[in-house]
Amino acid sequence: MDTIRPKSAPTKRSKLVRTFHKVISLRAATKIASNNGICKLKPNTKATKEEYDFEKMEDLKAKNRAVMEALLAKLFAGITSIKAAYAELQMAQDPYNNEAIQVADQAVVDELKAISELKRSFLKKELDLSPQVTLMLAEIQEQQGLMKTYEITIKKLESEAHRKGSGISTLKSELEDLVSTNNSFEYKLKSSGPLSIFDNLRLSKLTATHFAQFQQQTVRSIRSFVRLMIKDMESASWDLDTAIKFIEPEAEFTKQSHRCFAFESFVSKTMLEGFNNPNFGLPSDSFPPNHKTHHHFFDQFNKLNPADPKSFLAQNHNASFCKFTRAKYLQLVHAKMECSLFGNLNQRKLIYSGEVPDTPFFEAFAEMSMRVWLLHCLAFSFGQQVSIFQVNKNRRFSEVFMESVTVNNDSDTEFSVSFNVVPGFRIGKTVFQSLVYLSPVSNVRRIYD
Repeated sequence: MDTIRPKSAPTKRSKLVRTFHKVISLRAATKIASNNGICKLKPNTKATKEEYDFEKMEDLKAKNRAVMEALLAKLFAGITSIKAAYAELQMAQDPYNNEAIQVADQAVVDELKAISELKRSFLKKELDLSPQVTLMLAEIQEQQGLMKTYEITIKKLESEAHRKGSGISTLKSELEDLVSTNNSFEYKLKSSGPLSIFDNLRLSKLTATHFAQFQQQTVRSIRSFVRLMIKDMESASWDLDTAIKFIEPEAEFTKQSHRCFAFESFVSKTMLEGFNNPNFGLPSDSFPPNHKTHHHFFDQFNKLNPADPKSFLAQNHNASFCKFTRAKYLQLVHAKMECSLFGNLNQRKLIYSGEVPDTPFFEAFAEMSMRVWLLHCLAFSFGQQVSIFQVNKNRRFSEVFMESVTVNNDSDTEFSVSFNVVPGFRIGKTVFQSLVYLSPVSNVRRIYD
């Protein structure tokens, strides 16, 4: 079997090197003697006259062929120079550079004149050039023209890349603005609800139904904020499973989408902490003297219910609701969490200084904070004892005190509480259900229960 030899890599020789070889071959073809700059063939004294004439004719043909090759090389080099100058002329027009345009234009004119002069000399048979030198100079000129063309092409590509990069940055900025706007609209659409029943509501007409409906609206507002918070966490490459382990270490979810209820549990617990206190966790000096009367709470509800949260916060820095919102934000959104989500603490600094951050995240938080605050005002408008309750883990599901956040169609399976999502409320003797996340009761637990 014949051994297969790998093909050697093709020799990469530049045109300049090939020109050197051509010149050397041209010199070796004939022996030339120099006499006052005139090339003469050394006659072969031993040859016959016919042989001498034949050699002389061949030498003349070789010389003419060398001259024509040199002529064509010079012509093509001139064309390459014109192309480079024209490319430079185009480059100088955008952005406009008058000096560069004049230089490039003059270069084109000079090369056209040189080619025209070459044509005239050729037609009149007045060519006076050395083939070897002309070939070398033509090759150098062509290489210079090609280098200039490549440099201009590189500049054009760099300019185009810079322009497209700027365009991409602009589009990214526009996309971020659109996403923020869409998130804001999405939040408003999801958090808005049929609140017309609260228009012109009188204290004498207030019923438990009003509180139950506003409780549902508040839960929707909390849920919308949680969705936005999770989106920001995912954008910041958070490990959501690890975060959930800190909130509900033993929670197991039947669906991946149910993980949001763990974050909802954390947010609702934080926002509703102190709900059973008329001050809602704020110092007593944050309220007017008559703030504990149910008339005061109902007036506050009617005053704030139609208000825009961000506008109210910006115009009423010392209002109780503003103090509540600032305190709850600093309690819910830890400094490390804010820095991880947004890369800075700008929102925290603005809140500390009494200002209102102009971000979709804080807008959603302010809307949620307003709903929680109004729910508190509405609860104390009844003039009865107010309290909140949470269902313990592993308690059997009871429709009297609980409502599941998920739909369970399996009527044969017994469920128990995995964790409390939103606390329940008691106003006087009326109970408003707590929202819970359920899990099937295991056989072992059923035996011991």
